[in-house]
Amino acid sequence: MSQPTGDIGLIGLAVMGQNLILNMNDKGFNVVAYNRTVSKVDDFLANEAKGTKVQGAHSIEELCAKLKTPRKIILLVKAGPAVDAFIEQLIPHLEKGDIIIDGGNSHYPDSIRRVKELEAKGFLFVGSGVSGGEEGARYGPSLMPGGSPAAWPAIKQIFQATAAQVNGEPCCDWVGESGAGHYVKMVHNGIEYGDMQLIAEAYDILKRGLGLPESEIADIFLKWNTGVLDSFLIDITANILKFNDDDGEPMVSKILDQAGQKGTGKWTAIAALDAGMPVTLIGEAVFARCLSSLKEERVRASKVISGPQKEEFKGDKKQFIDDLEQALYASKIISYAQGFMLMRATAKELNWKLNYAGIARMWRGGCIIKSVFLGDITSAYTKNEELESLLFDDFFNKAVHKAQPGWRRINAQAVLWGIPTPAFSTALAFFDGYRSDVLPANILQAQRDYFGAHTFRVLPGKENAKLQSGKDIHINWTGRGGNVSASSYVA
Repeated sequence: MSQPTGDIGLIGLAVMGQNLILNMNDKGFNVVAYNRTVSKVDDFLANEAKGTKVQGAHSIEELCAKLKTPRKIILLVKAGPAVDAFIEQLIPHLEKGDIIIDGGNSHYPDSIRRVKELEAKGFLFVGSGVSGGEEGARYGPSLMPGGSPAAWPAIKQIFQATAAQVNGEPCCDWVGESGAGHYVKMVHNGIEYGDMQLIAEAYDILKRGLGLPESEIADIFLKWNTGVLDSFLIDITANILKFNDDDGEPMVSKILDQAGQKGTGKWTAIAALDAGMPVTLIGEAVFARCLSSLKEERVRASKVISGPQKEEFKGDKKQFIDDLEQALYASKIISYAQGFMLMRATAKELNWKLNYAGIARMWRGGCIIKSVFLGDITSAYTKNEELESLLFDDFFNKAVHKAQPGWRRINAQAVLWGIPTPAFSTALAFFDGYRSDVLPANILQAQRDYFGAHTFRVLPGKENAKLQSGKDIHINWTGRGGNVSASSYVA
């Protein structure tokens, strides 16, 4: 057989796989394509890939034979058992040092496991987040590779050339070891859930609150898209609101109000609970989708549960819309602050070295949450890579303080109108909790000690002979209880 000429192989010829192959071909790389249904390979070569250098393979063995070493093979197949099944099929045809890359939406614990299993056999594994949808895959996605560090030098050129470019910089860098790539992609998707929910709530306030038509709301979004909220999601929402059906009615007004979800937002919320981190906005965004799915029940409830009488808005409409822009901006800052707090906590627990400025830089282009805002996050973590929270950065601290009056007015008005704003309100609640040096958790801990002898710690400056600093203390609150505590204090 002739010398192999393939720079990289890709398994999975659904639209994302096809577009990524064409993108890599455009960048000068020789790609070998394979699909389990082999007829798809021939169809692809005869149509979308006609006239390109893309090679086809009709078996796993042929795919591996056509690749230069170290072999680099991207899997773009359904997350879960399918990934493991293809890895098993590939292994007999690979040599030590070859690299398997999972570009699907895999759950990060699976990537942690696969790195260990494949490295033990002498192979390298990369779990890479790929964001940007079909268009991103074709013209430049955001790529978030992590896994076996030794794989990065071999794939760096291909990945960074294929990724979206912002100001001459690729939206791709090495994220970290083990499952870090898929972890960061998971948090990206969780933040995406939050951004989408915030935008939906802003639309609801303008539609139900101010009574504005979709065309006028679209113009507001377009104006916002020239300022601090400049982003892909604001841009596409304006386009959606301007799109009319054949009868002239806005298409969005005909769409059933039941949101689907594929699970990555839920994974982020669960990871936050496991880590004990208050990632409240992403959690509320997931629950809002769950509530939307109860359509029939909500319709029944609307007939028997009443809220406040809707009154015409008599205030300053321009001021209100400016307030809403600031509320959306401040809430978005909170969501990203929470997402980065979660990544910091997990990195500490799993001993990962994550590059937070690099992560924000990767998200500036090619992906669903791309925005001007991410450049500011990049700057914040470039100035201080150990930044505890975005709220400690001067830029974001000033932005939130400037937004605060309008943010509060919007939340208050939404409550008076009876319009649900789970994301806006949880963002403000987190902000007020985070800036409180004292919270009512002393009551919670007293309750826990009262009914379950779970102990408590004493406030600094309040110590005495009975209440000693740093000790786990149990009080016999009723005089009838014992002095034995249930467990040591865990905060």
